[in-house]
Amino acid sequence: MQGPRPVRLTGFLILIRVLEHRNLNDQINASPNPAADKLSQGVLGSVDITFMVLAVAAPMAIVVATMPIAFALGNATGVAGTYVLSGLAITFFAIGYVRLLPFIRNAGAFYAIISQTFGRVAGLAGSYVALVSYVALCCATLGALSYFITNLLQSLGLDFVHWGVSALAVIAILGLLSYFRIDFTAKLLAIALGAEVIAILVLDVAILMADGFGAPGKIFAPSVVLGPGLGISAIYAFNSVIGFEATAIYQEEARNPKVSIPRATYAAIAVICVFYVFTAYAFIVASAPDVRAAAAQDPGHFVFGLARRYIGPQGEAILSILVISSAFAAVLGLFNNSARYVFALARDGALPAGLARTRSVNGAPFNAGFPVIVVLAVVISLFALMGLDPLLSLTTALTGFGSVGLMALLTITAFAIPVFLKKRTGSFGLVSIFPFAGGAMLLAGTILSVANYPLLTGTDSPVINQLPALLVAIAAAGMVQALILRRRHPAIFARIGLSQVAG
Repeated sequence: MQGPRPVRLTGFLILIRVLEHRNLNDQINASPNPAADKLSQGVLGSVDITFMVLAVAAPMAIVVATMPIAFALGNATGVAGTYVLSGLAITFFAIGYVRLLPFIRNAGAFYAIISQTFGRVAGLAGSYVALVSYVALCCATLGALSYFITNLLQSLGLDFVHWGVSALAVIAILGLLSYFRIDFTAKLLAIALGAEVIAILVLDVAILMADGFGAPGKIFAPSVVLGPGLGISAIYAFNSVIGFEATAIYQEEARNPKVSIPRATYAAIAVICVFYVFTAYAFIVASAPDVRAAAAQDPGHFVFGLARRYIGPQGEAILSILVISSAFAAVLGLFNNSARYVFALARDGALPAGLARTRSVNGAPFNAGFPVIVVLAVVISLFALMGLDPLLSLTTALTGFGSVGLMALLTITAFAIPVFLKKRTGSFGLVSIFPFAGGAMLLAGTILSVANYPLLTGTDSPVINQLPALLVAIAAAGMVQALILRRRHPAIFARIGLSQVAG
């Protein structure tokens, strides 16, 4: 009775080895784009993608939360001109970016570009920095959203609702929406974004109609823009415009991507830059002669005070509600970006292949969104159980971390574009000058952000202010994984950043 057992056990182990071997071979030999591993095709137009990208930028939150700080701590009257400089930087970047995109149609935009330019080891490192940065910003924005929702519920007499419950309810909604096709999400974001932009523009127009147009020559004078405090204002200005690069993330789901992606990229840049410059200009006019003193009195209520003064208590109440819709739109957009990075990495073999499975009926990357949902739920639960404040702890800790990560990747990608185009065309060409110039400006913004990191976080906590060092560790982990794949599984390594790359 005892004899056959070792034989059976040995046979079972052999079977396991065979199955493991077959699974690895299937992963190595699988087509990078099997039918079940494709996103929805041709469902997003230029307008849809523009709204998706602008929602991540959260213009309402930027205007209400960070623009007053730039007035108070930065170059005050020169803030409007500082937004012009940040707009020029991303426009220079975009000129090369849209030229490169037809060659690389990949849901992991930075990931594929860096992989094809500086090598797969650098590409995988960059992919994890991008993924973690998007997830961190999603967590941070979710913290702010739960704070505003809880305040609203308390004003309605629902004091018993904890902010953690509000946040988990939003996470459940994200999971539900990830089950539907992406164009459904785009429509929701269009409604939320349109409402918040219109509300701020109504305030801007009301200010200019009441107070006139001020003195443009003085507000945009080089001596004012380049005056004391420029570095601090530049931190907020550059961090306000990140997010437009996400147009490339939706290339695989776009209708006629060669046309719709460049249109969406330039449209997003134009809308966001003109919006910020015009709004900053109006606020400076309203707060003359000293916008610094006006904003410094109470930065958190600066915009709401202007709303009460120029469009009445009803306008102030509407802005308060739209802050919630703006934050939700940003959370949803950041979640979509994160899920598509998980999808791209899984499809190329860097993450478990099952995460690249999409819904057969609509191509939604539901599996890729699941780990993001889990991370969000775990982070929210930990902060809630520790009794920490969602705005002062969660949002403060992770906003600067995610922003610095994406700014660093934008800078690297800007310098990668001329190199990539040279590989394709044999020469740098005139177009390459623009992304290089944009990269230099973005590099300056990144350095300023790291050097003045406590201003981004708004705290003196040494733990929070050392978080950017974690980005280096994350990049190193990606490089180690890439080196291991190159040595042990060269076929998988060869696929890193390759899927959907033309030529």
